[in-house]
Order: sequence, then structure tokens, then C-alpha cells
Amino acid sequence: MITISDLAAQKIKEMLEQEENPNMFLRLGVRPGGCSGFSYGMGFDDEETSEDVHLESHGMKVVVDKESIPHLAGLEIDYKESGMSGGFTIENPNAVATCGCGSSFRTAVAAGKAEKCDD
Repeated sequence: MITISDLAAQKIKEMLEQEENPNMFLRLGVRPGGCSGFSYGMGFDDEETSEDVHLESHGMKVVVDKESIPHLAGLEIDYKESGMSGGFTIENPNAVATCGCGSSFRTAVAAGKAEKCDD
């Protein structure tokens, strides 16, 4: 369902280790907003709810809320090095439109709630 590249997994694991909380895991999600209608959410959490689905990738626990799953099916997370910096990239096969900022999208079946971009 969700693919995390080897390099992205390595970076995520490094960041998780810095949290100094063995119960932390990667949480992925989607929320209405962003200039295209939906925005990605990617962060660390240590609490699950009954609305969450638990996945495993590269020996890491990954949690996605049930409402986000249709928007994230087939999602690919990678990490790209660029000069003196780097960052995570997201490729979403469900996105039919994306914003120039790369953090919002719209699908063929759901438009979300578009908002003005923050420049």
C-alpha cells in the first residue's frame, strides 16, 4: 500500500532515534486544505486510536488513519539529497493535480478543501 525507500527509511529511523521515546512511530495522513484541496501529514506519534491502521515498513511501525487510506494507496516516500540539504519527496498515484509547493493534491474522486497557498 505505502512504499518507503531505503534512504527515506534510514532518515526516518535516525529521526525516530532522536525522539528518545521507544513508543514513537511514523504517522501518515491526509487532511483537507492546501492549495489543491488536500495536504499530507507526516510526523511522529506515540498514540493509536481505533480509527488507525497499523503497517510495517523496514522494521518501522507506520500508522495511517482509515479516512486517509484511499488517498494514500500506492504512495511512495523517498528522500532526495540536494546540494547541502535534502528532504522527503512524495509520489502519489492518486493525485490528479498538485500544487507547486508539492505538499497538497487533489484526487479524481475527491477535491478536498482548497485554500490559498502560503508564500
